[in-house]
This record gives sequence, structure tokens and C-alpha cells, in this order.
Amino acid sequence: MDTATPAVTVALHDGASVIASSGQVDARRHGELLMPAVDRVLAEAGVKLDAVTGVVVGVGPGPYTGLRVGLVTAATFGSALSVPVHGLCTLDGLAYAAGQGGLEGPFAVATDARRKEVYWARYEDARTRTGDPAVDRPADIAEALAGLPVVGAGAVLYPEAFPDARGPEHVAAGALAALAAERLAAGEELLEPQPLYLRRPDAQVPKNYKVVTPK
Repeated sequence: MDTATPAVTVALHDGASVIASSGQVDARRHGELLMPAVDRVLAEAGVKLDAVTGVVVGVGPGPYTGLRVGLVTAATFGSALSVPVHGLCTLDGLAYAAGQGGLEGPFAVATDARRKEVYWARYEDARTRTGDPAVDRPADIAEALAGLPVVGAGAVLYPEAFPDARGPEHVAAGALAALAAERLAAGEELLEPQPLYLRRPDAQVPKNYKVVTPK
């Protein structure tokens, strides 16, 4: 599952292929949409939740509120089912999906970070990220990414900085699950299911606020 972008996406993977998936794009309703999506995917696959043997969750980067919905849900499933919970960079899932769609490297991935910024990373190919994800204004990285295809909604939002925008725009849990299954089968360790925020949350406690106490 992944809620790091406006897409609320869930998939069920049997170790070889995706057997059911769901995806809805709504930046403000992650909490409302995630559990119904889980129910829908399990029903489509004809299995119960207790059949799940592991959980993979996108760790971002992403905005604070949406991202934590998926992470908390994944942690709850892991605890309730006594199964491992693995983290995976959301940008890696987008890169992998682009590769499945035929895109060859090098290229970059950019998602909407709000505040007129993008979360982004550069890739040698669909499976190989070069460097850590970052958050920047599109104009500040346009020269560094000049000539590269850029995958994701961030590229679509800022065509002046990223003229060669490619799909998919949003991450799909099916691609995330397939990449995780591939890495686990190869004996690789995945990330801890901890949020990759890259910056402070939008909602903060006001500075120098007046404290009112009863007499």
C-alpha cells in the first residue's frame, strides 16, 4: 500500500504477480479511502486478511498527513497479523513502473511536494536510484535534469522545468509490491517502515503563542 502521493493505492501480490489492485487519486481523503480499498482488493482476490504473510508500504517522500495514514495502517496490520512490514521508497515504485512501461534509463522521478516544490530522485535505470531523494523547487534542478525524461506528477505540473514528462503520474501499489517481491527474492533488505518526510510538516504549533492559564 502507498499513501505518500495523492494516490491511495493497494495491491495483493502472491510472490509471482499482482492478483488484485485498487487505486484512487484524492489528495484529501487518504484516511477515508485506504481501508475500503484494502477490503476491495481482498474481496477481488477471494482471500481473507489473515492470508496475508507480509506488508509492503511506501515510505515516501510525501506530505506528513497522507503519508502517515499508510504507515500507521501497515504497522497495525503487521502487529495484528504478526507478519513483517517492509518499507520501500515511493519514488522507487514509480521508477519501477516506468521501467515496466518500457522506459529505459537514465531518467528522473518527481512527485508533487506542494509549496511549489517536488520530491525527486535520479535513476540509472528502473531498478537503480543514484543518490538519495530530495525536495527542491523545479527551477533549481531543471539544469541538472536537462535532457532527461522525468516520470511522475511533478513533471506534469512543471513542464517549463521538465519538458520531457513521462508516465505514470502516480505510484501504483502493484508496482511497489512487484519491486519488493523481486528484492526480497534476491535476498535484499528493504527499508524500515519509517516515514521519509524530507521537511517539517505543513501544520505546526505557532511560535510565541500566548499561554492562558486559569487564576
